[in-house]
Amino acid sequence: MCFQFSILYTCYLAHFGVFPRKYLVMAGIEAKFQQNPPLGTHKLFLGAHICLRILTVTATLTAAWMMITSKQTVEVYGIQVEAKYSYSSAFKFFSYANAIACGCSVLTLFPAFSLFYRGSTPMKFFFLFLHDLCMMSLVLAGCAAATAIGYVGRYGNNHAGWMAICDQFDEYCNRIRLSLMFSYLAFVFILMLTIMSANKSREIRV
Repeated sequence: MCFQFSILYTCYLAHFGVFPRKYLVMAGIEAKFQQNPPLGTHKLFLGAHICLRILTVTATLTAAWMMITSKQTVEVYGIQVEAKYSYSSAFKFFSYANAIACGCSVLTLFPAFSLFYRGSTPMKFFFLFLHDLCMMSLVLAGCAAATAIGYVGRYGNNHAGWMAICDQFDEYCNRIRLSLMFSYLAFVFILMLTIMSANKSREIRV
C-alpha cells in the first residue's frame, strides 16, 4: 500500500514538473523490486524452510523413540526392580507429543515442497504458521512435563519424600536425558519455522 501511494505521489509531482521524470522511473523499478524479491533469495528461503522441517522430523522421531525404548531392570536388595517410561504419565505425554509433532511435520513436507516447485503465497505460509505454532506449543508442553519428572528422578525431593532413582537406574536416566535434548532441539527448529512462516504471512493483503 505504501509503495502504491509513493508511486502515485511521484506521478503527481512529475506531472506538474516538480519531480524529474527520471526519478519516476527509478521509483517504479524500486517498488517492483521490493514487491518481487530475487528468485534466488526466495528459493534459498524455501530450501532452508524444507531443511528445518526435515530436521524437526528427525529430532522429534529420535526423541520419541529414545523415550519409548528407555527401560532398565536392576536388583535392589535381592528384588528385581524395573523402570520404564510408561510408569510415568508425564513421560507418556512427552512421547505422544513428539510422535504427533513428527507425524504432522512429515505431512507438512508435501506442501513445503509444493511451495518450492509451484510457487508460494502468503496465505499458504499463514496456514503453515498456524500448524507450526500448535506443534511448538505441544512439544514445549511435553518437554516441560518430562523435565519436571526427570529432575525429581535425578535429584529427588526431600520435602515430599521422593527419592532420587538415577543412582540405581543410570542407563534409564541417560536415555531420558538424551531424549529431552533432542526434543528441545526440535522445539528450536519449530520455533524458527514459526518465525519464518509468520514473517511471510505478513505479506497478506486484507
